[in-house]
Amino acid sequence: MNQLDIPASVTERVLRRYGVEHPHADLDPRKTALVVIDLQNAFMDDAVGHAVCPAARDIVPEVNRLAAAVRATGGGVFWIKNTHDDRSAQEWSNGDAMLSPAMRAHRAAAMSEGSKGQDLWPNLDVCPEDEIVRKYRFSAFLPGTSELPYRLRARGFDTVLIAGTVTNVCCESSARDAMMSNFKTIMVTDANAAMTKAEHEASLIAFYLIFGDVMDTDFVIQRLTRNSRASHAAG
Repeated sequence: MNQLDIPASVTERVLRRYGVEHPHADLDPRKTALVVIDLQNAFMDDAVGHAVCPAARDIVPEVNRLAAAVRATGGGVFWIKNTHDDRSAQEWSNGDAMLSPAMRAHRAAAMSEGSKGQDLWPNLDVCPEDEIVRKYRFSAFLPGTSELPYRLRARGFDTVLIAGTVTNVCCESSARDAMMSNFKTIMVTDANAAMTKAEHEASLIAFYLIFGDVMDTDFVIQRLTRNSRASHAAG
């Protein structure tokens, strides 16, 4: 379900808007970061999760491939951990209020620091040079709720590849805010996961039409590798 069949009518609108099918295809590997959203036990482990998305388990091989390619071509990898604490519960009280009491308690238990639910999924290839960043809202780019934008800029990254779960919630929220924070933003179609194919596709198409680019893993890796080789050849 994680691929995206783009309707011809969508491609036509993108071409009219951007002038090209992929506005961010000319990736600079040294300025590109992979941002992996919420691939944690809380969203992947049936035993401890509060909002498990089964398809998130299926995208792990593609996420690991992307991470390896980004590292190999000079970029950075950032693993984002959705986190609950007392401050976020107070400052985002409307979010809690929209949940039933049982779900509110389940989410807090699964997402609190030190819980198994908050841990990253064990099959992810996390390396010592990668960064782990906590976020306290759906978006990892919302000012004041995550250090991610500051960490990215401190290392000179201006382009982000968005992967993770859930496509139409935390991933899309992060991607939209990344674009509006002036990062070139790409959602990787087969490295995002949603509860249904319809939600996954609707989210990616909405993002592609206005906010940024969509590419699959193979296309991203091909572009990173090609441009890295060209850069080295040019000296």
